[in-house]
Amino acid sequence: MSVDVKKLKVNELKEELQRRGLDTRGRKADLVEKLKAALEADVQADAPGEQEGEIRQDFKDNDENEDGEDAQEQEGKSRTPQPPAEDEEENIDDTLVTIDTYNCDLHFKVSRDRYSGYPLTIEGFAYLWAGARASHGVTRGRVCYEMKINEEIPVKHLPSSEPDPHVVRIGWSLNHCSTQLGEEPFSFGYGGTGKKSADCKFANFGEKFGENDVIGCYIDFDQGDEVEMCYSKNGVWLGEAFRTTKEELAGRALFPHVLVKNCAVEFNFGQKREPYFPPPEGYTYIHNLDMEDKIRGTKGPASKSDCEILMMVGLPACGKTTWAIKHAETNPEKKYNILGTNAIMDKMKVMGLRRQKNYAGRWDILIQQATQCLNRLIEIAARKRRNYILDQTNVYGSARRRKMRPFEGFQRKAIVICPTDEDLKERTLKQTNEQGKDVPDHAVLEMKANFTLPEACDFLEAVSYSELQQDEAEKLLKQYNEEGRKAGPPPEKRFDSRQPGFRGRGGGGGGSFQRYDKFEGSRGSYQNRSGDGGSGYRGGEHGS
Repeated sequence: MSVDVKKLKVNELKEELQRRGLDTRGRKADLVEKLKAALEADVQADAPGEQEGEIRQDFKDNDENEDGEDAQEQEGKSRTPQPPAEDEEENIDDTLVTIDTYNCDLHFKVSRDRYSGYPLTIEGFAYLWAGARASHGVTRGRVCYEMKINEEIPVKHLPSSEPDPHVVRIGWSLNHCSTQLGEEPFSFGYGGTGKKSADCKFANFGEKFGENDVIGCYIDFDQGDEVEMCYSKNGVWLGEAFRTTKEELAGRALFPHVLVKNCAVEFNFGQKREPYFPPPEGYTYIHNLDMEDKIRGTKGPASKSDCEILMMVGLPACGKTTWAIKHAETNPEKKYNILGTNAIMDKMKVMGLRRQKNYAGRWDILIQQATQCLNRLIEIAARKRRNYILDQTNVYGSARRRKMRPFEGFQRKAIVICPTDEDLKERTLKQTNEQGKDVPDHAVLEMKANFTLPEACDFLEAVSYSELQQDEAEKLLKQYNEEGRKAGPPPEKRFDSRQPGFRGRGGGGGGSFQRYDKFEGSRGSYQNRSGDGGSGYRGGEHGS
């Protein structure tokens, strides 16, 4: 579906222009013309079939099964998105210390010179933290760098109740740590709220800071067996914030690291002719160290053929997210990016706590926005050379094909999580007790009715099974198919009840079932105004 640019509100026009790095000044008519011109350029480059002056709006994924009917299978194929063009990145001298475009969140945009960046802030992204690490770390000496907050990006679409909509956390972390600075061991951050944190333990430190402030970050390995981390604000020394031991670090390097929420930041690693503020005597900017004193972080895959995407397949609460997290942890060299609603919610934390613990607004709306973010991140992911785990149910065959097509050229594999029926019931009960009722029973029954197992094919190089293997999984699946079909209307009724001309994705028009995303949010209500003619993902499946 599409919407006329002229129907967008002024703030929506400005957000679309801002996301493209275009001027947001002027009257509405001027903004409309600017966005039309930008969309026309996008259309000519990426999507010749789309109409000029329109923003593509895709409904969220229904993952409907076509039940093997030829006409419906052909319709499903015609909807399959074309592989997106890969993002081109300029080669940077590997001796330079810069923001690492491989070791950052997908929604953190790095400037061409690699010394500044900002997060996506449109709609639900304004709730998310976005992090990035520097390309090089250190294991010895007395080393420093500076970070300036260039702008607190306007986010007027956030509710007034949102705590601290503009925050930056700055510090050091190990190469294998997540981008959530200060929320795990060996990840040390000082935040603009006047708090420091490591391993998700928060304490008062220093002063608050914000737009136009410059924070100096200092690390000192010349303290005997200990390593000391200190900060300054606008040239004023704030003192020691963290201390660890060389024995605990075990020779591993600590890297400059930033975590931002709705702020644009710039780094001085020492590449500037003049510092913002002179460092204390004895400290050297990391950029100016000899090469043997700088440790390069993990480099990304050289080509798409070296990249991997693992597509999880399984019912809600079967253990997909648990498997994905464990697999990523046991293979740190691959730096998997987990794409799923749970991963999005982890980036919405407040003071290290998930939003469920302290959110006063409407939870269903927040989940819709998280799903929107996931859709956009999947579009971005297909253009980046990285390794991914797609943490969704993916029980519908047609949806699996559509989701894997944009990742053509990657090593594409399916991981089927199929526990025994008894184990699934126990896990579902445990998840319900801990998190609430995530997915309505009727939605799970419809998934059971239409669940098919993946096979190696043109869009899947391999399929592997965790827990029950293929033969046992097939037997259990027949039981689930029968259980689901007895509980719901026949497929013919579901298809016949749709509105004429509707593409069969989203909304509530498909028979008596209405699909839900994670945490009971309606899956058909959001219309994604990404505006860049992306892959057409409808996203929003269930995590586990």
